[in-house]
Amino acid sequence: MFYLSRLEHTFRLPPSLLSLPREEAVKGELERLFLDKVIATLGLCVSIYDIRAIKGGFICPGDGAATYTVVFRMIMFRPFVGEIIGAKLKESNATGLRLSLGFFDDIYIPGQLFPSPSRFKPDPNKKDKGTWEWEYGEEPFIIDGIDEIMFRVHSVSYPPIPLEQPEEAKPFAPMVITGSIDDDGLGPVSWWAGAEQTDEP
Repeated sequence: MFYLSRLEHTFRLPPSLLSLPREEAVKGELERLFLDKVIATLGLCVSIYDIRAIKGGFICPGDGAATYTVVFRMIMFRPFVGEIIGAKLKESNATGLRLSLGFFDDIYIPGQLFPSPSRFKPDPNKKDKGTWEWEYGEEPFIIDGIDEIMFRVHSVSYPPIPLEQPEEAKPFAPMVITGSIDDDGLGPVSWWAGAEQTDEP
């Protein structure tokens, strides 16, 4: 789920930071530039792990800012396909579920990746909202958002940045995780809390 990635970046350090110790100032500017940003194929930038090298520090005439080339390592969030992760329900509508890890909210479980048979029950008081339930035997298993939801990563995509978006469109998500809950042990943890484990002889 989390990886160390080695990056190199050249940037201007604002004059207001030049009074700080060099490494402290460089780290602060790297955090401003990268934290909570997504780098395609690498994932979501979570934290600066360490700084390996700082080169440069040149100040161009009339500029006042120092230019540095920095080699550093960053902790990245990038789940792999097949990984099982626990998350909380953020939204439920007719297309499926949207889950959240707290620091990342663009996780989607489409209806076709639910256990079969599952169905959506609209909420008459909330437009486009409702609850999903898995019909197993005579008892419906409801996804109500109380329990943690275990899902398997089906795919991780990095959509291209749109040139423009309609006003009513959802905010652009630079990284999208698609998950599935169509297997034993997946879905709300309460579904399986009372399940008995048996050992094969």
